[in-house]
Amino acid sequence: MTDWQGVDHVQLCVPEGEDARGRATRFYTEVLGFDALDKPDSLDGTDSFWFGDGGVEIHLGPEAGTERSRRHPAFVVDDLEPIRDRLEDEGIETRTEPPIPGRERFSFRDPFGNRIECIEYED
Repeated sequence: MTDWQGVDHVQLCVPEGEDARGRATRFYTEVLGFDALDKPDSLDGTDSFWFGDGGVEIHLGPEAGTERSRRHPAFVVDDLEPIRDRLEDEGIETRTEPPIPGRERFSFRDPFGNRIECIEYED
């Protein structure tokens, strides 16, 4: 079985528009005390923005209410392939995600449509 090791990050959503981004940035930095984080270059084309502190990362992204939600937890596992194989054997579609340096990852939807991401840190 998979060795679940922790939570890498949580993705939350904000309404579309610069006003929401500004309010979110103020809240997460000034109210909660998180630092704004640079996204990896591999994710430059995305509209998400990241905050973190003390090993906790929160990724925020604009979302219209009509699309499948981007909200998700990202679980750290010791070995991606066995869990991915097991999901695909069950007929669950997996999706390779854009790379993040030092992390291999994929996502899938649970039976209720919730997005779940699995991440393996490279040695």
